[in-house]
Amino acid sequence: MSKETDERAARLRSRSIAMVALLWLVTGALAVRQLVVTWSGSHEPRLTEVTAWLARNSAPAGPEAVYDGDAFTGPPFAAALLRPFGALHRDLFEVLWALGLLGLVAAFAVLALRRMPGGPAGVTLRYALPLGLAALLVSEPVRSMFSTGEAGIVPTLLALLAVVHGARPAWRDLSPVVPTAGLLVGLAAAFQPVLLLFAGLLWLLGRRREAVTGAATFLLASLVAWAAMPAASADYWLGHFAGVGLGGAPDEVGNQSLHGLLLRLGLSGPLEIVLFLLLAAAVVVLGLRRAVRYAQDGQLLLAAALVGCVVVAVSPVAWQHQQLWILLALVGRIGRRKGDRLVWPVLVVMVLGLSSEALVPKIAWLAPLGENAPLLVALAAALALPFVTRTSPAWDNPEPSGPFSRPHLMLELLLIRVGYFAYSWVRSLAPDSREIAEGHGQQILDLEQALHLDWELWINEVVARTAWLESSMNFYYGAFHFLVPVSVLAWLYLRRPPTYRWARNALCYATLLGLVGFLLYPLAPPRLMPDHNYVDTINGPQDFDDPSFGVLTGVSNQYAAMPSLHVGWSLWAGIVLVRASPWLWARLLGWMYPLLTTVVVMGTANHYLLDAAGGAVVVVAGFVLAGLWRRCGPGRSAAEPGADADIGAPPDPEVADRASSGGGRDAALDGESDGPLDGREPLTAGSARPVAPRQREAGERATVPARRTGGSGVAGADRDQDGDGAEPVLN
Repeated sequence: MSKETDERAARLRSRSIAMVALLWLVTGALAVRQLVVTWSGSHEPRLTEVTAWLARNSAPAGPEAVYDGDAFTGPPFAAALLRPFGALHRDLFEVLWALGLLGLVAAFAVLALRRMPGGPAGVTLRYALPLGLAALLVSEPVRSMFSTGEAGIVPTLLALLAVVHGARPAWRDLSPVVPTAGLLVGLAAAFQPVLLLFAGLLWLLGRRREAVTGAATFLLASLVAWAAMPAASADYWLGHFAGVGLGGAPDEVGNQSLHGLLLRLGLSGPLEIVLFLLLAAAVVVLGLRRAVRYAQDGQLLLAAALVGCVVVAVSPVAWQHQQLWILLALVGRIGRRKGDRLVWPVLVVMVLGLSSEALVPKIAWLAPLGENAPLLVALAAALALPFVTRTSPAWDNPEPSGPFSRPHLMLELLLIRVGYFAYSWVRSLAPDSREIAEGHGQQILDLEQALHLDWELWINEVVARTAWLESSMNFYYGAFHFLVPVSVLAWLYLRRPPTYRWARNALCYATLLGLVGFLLYPLAPPRLMPDHNYVDTINGPQDFDDPSFGVLTGVSNQYAAMPSLHVGWSLWAGIVLVRASPWLWARLLGWMYPLLTTVVVMGTANHYLLDAAGGAVVVVAGFVLAGLWRRCGPGRSAAEPGADADIGAPPDPEVADRASSGGGRDAALDGESDGPLDGREPLTAGSARPVAPRQREAGERATVPARRTGGSGVAGADRDQDGDGAEPVLN
């Protein structure tokens, strides 16, 4: 037994080392790519604003040109520190500046991770550091810094150091008289005046000497800059009222402040200014109160992030490089269940890493949500979200999600939306050469003719001659492709949570395999094959050199036809209904739906029969992969006998019914459903029977006989195994 334990520990260590190496490899590749793009300017000009400003404001130049062009948004203190860099050769400056920005990003990540409550150490830090760096490198604030050259991370890092400094020994101060934290806050505010709010946080926390020092340092730095650059200082503080209006039009989407939001909503003039000031005052009061609460709870990092989110909201302008505070807010823990803890960090990373088009569909009334997502997330963090306190029992011991509980709806919707956006984007990358696609189409037609399966033309002619059949199939083709899978997923989510996970995974795998087919084998559908007399029943006759498909012309690749995901998704829905539905009529529809879809895609000349066969293949492969994940994925115990049985079967529907219905969402986990299994699906050796509370508390393992498998099943009392193929991150 000891030998087996040692071997298992050795395997786990090897996997851990390999995973850490892979994470660092990905992070290093992201960093190198960012540097290469910055230095080469191959995609777009980089460090544009800072290099252009230095060209006009090198050290020998006068200060009058500091705010010409409105490109530079910092106060005169920052301009005075930046001007000496103008003496460097531009190429050398770009190299040093990019390396400096990258070093500051790394320092920000290390500081944030080490100052988290409890401080991740050992194994946790080995994983967290590359993940944190990767999240920063793909975020819009960091990408914007490398694009414009704005060093917004400098004041952010100074303010963050000032807040977390309170947990360090007093002898770390530079002198016994001047508190270091106050100096840091003052310097940060000298770079970005609105960061003086951090002095307010220090004051409310009882660190009043540090708060006063911060305000005095800010005032002194501003006066020194005024003495050195009086014209520029007057322009900044009086002409632009602390920089308002610099850096572009304040109503641009890039300005994620309340002022920018009100302007985008159509407000202007004195009414907008008064409303902005009132809203800003309310946000400051409420946000600082919440920050004080979490700071007193020992979550200084979260407190700093909340004040930073307030800064983003109340600044007259909050460009992308100033939004790092929102990313820092993901350190907060939200949710009583283990599976809920991922929703908030995933949302933050998506909002700051993806475009608004990826976050919300292209629907007019949803567009403002995507455009203002960073501001909305910042306001939610600063004012509303119930972050878990360290005194709560759920801080270190969240409730287990359980195999029969529903995944978090927000996380599912986010992943589905972003997944569909990625699917559409990858599909658009498929080669769209007409010559190649038509050549592949001829190959399919020749193969079908050899197999005597070339039925598409006859079916298409019958449909085109029958008006009611043509209109019915056109409606069927456009309406049910998304409606049915979404409806099935919604029903499974509400009534069959374990089966939902299994079916969702199978659908994802099948779609990924379909994308591979689109990329490797671009195929002209029958309606786009010239000289074959197919009728495009939906779009009408086409000019093959310049086809028109309405709104889909510019957003959909018409040569992404092999495999047919119309047929594939319909087969997926049919299999799920047959395996999981308790109603006879639903199971009959499950049998009929993929057959009808196959006829429809041929009748409308959108797919060949072999396309339909390809769709069936990827769906079957998707179910096999979902079963393998259930059998071998991270959520499965490493030593479970009899795991080879019934790979593709979903969890028992009646067990899921008993667990997901009634008063207890996690009833099965509490030992209430430990009865006989009389459902249609067998209890496979790969699925775990719920364990009674007494056994769980004692750390025992409950052994139950497997039914109809010829083996035995072992259910680990201490593992989170649901036997449904679900990734742990989505439970």
